[in-house]
Amino acid sequence: MGVLAGRTALVTGASRGIGRGIAERLGRDGARVAVHYGRNEQAAKETVAAIEAAGGTAFAIGVELGVPGDAQALWAEFDRHADGLDILVNNAGIGSTRPIEEIEEQEYDRVFAVNVKAPFFIVKHGAERLRDGGRVINISSGLARTAAMPQNMAYAMTKGALDVFSRDLSKVLGSRGITVNSVAPGIIDTDNTAELLYGRPDGRAAAAAFSALGGVGEPAEVADVVAFLASEGGRWVTGSWVDVTGGSLT
Repeated sequence: MGVLAGRTALVTGASRGIGRGIAERLGRDGARVAVHYGRNEQAAKETVAAIEAAGGTAFAIGVELGVPGDAQALWAEFDRHADGLDILVNNAGIGSTRPIEEIEEQEYDRVFAVNVKAPFFIVKHGAERLRDGGRVINISSGLARTAAMPQNMAYAMTKGALDVFSRDLSKVLGSRGITVNSVAPGIIDTDNTAELLYGRPDGRAAAAAFSALGGVGEPAEVADVVAFLASEGGRWVTGSWVDVTGGSLT
């Protein structure tokens, strides 16, 4: 029996990358995992299949985030499969790499809608489903606290907002024994960072140089930290910002 046996988890943006790594790890630990996806249904099915092949249980739910009514639609889909939740991982997010001189309002609004507004209202409309003693884990970014990178300004601002959300929400839900934390990855090897890491011959080496450990992270590095916070071992950690950058902020 896994340490999360009998618990139900929802991971947004779980069809690939960090989200998939988290979903697969929680599944291996015994949780029944709701694998959320926005548009890539096939990738979500592959994540579900991987969890089931490892002996776990999972189901996919497809809802686009960042649009009006997204949180309500997400929970309506979730309710078709489960009647309560123990672990919520707000992982879904989109990037923005335009400096302030170039970014348009539409892109700015979109990145905030997906990265900040969606998690806020997912929690608002899902709090009654979250069982006492549960977990909320928000996937932030080291960019919220690292040296200034103006080309990532809008994206970093969303993650800073998410960190404040985690801190304040921990006070709101603490009376129910629910912990709330932010987990902040650094550069992780996913398809979202493929251009950065492999777009030029020295890309991966340059990225590794940011880390005190001299490497580039894998989704499993983030998933392991999320799994700890989701477990009984993480019961006394709340309102925290957990650095999973490999020492990129040192």
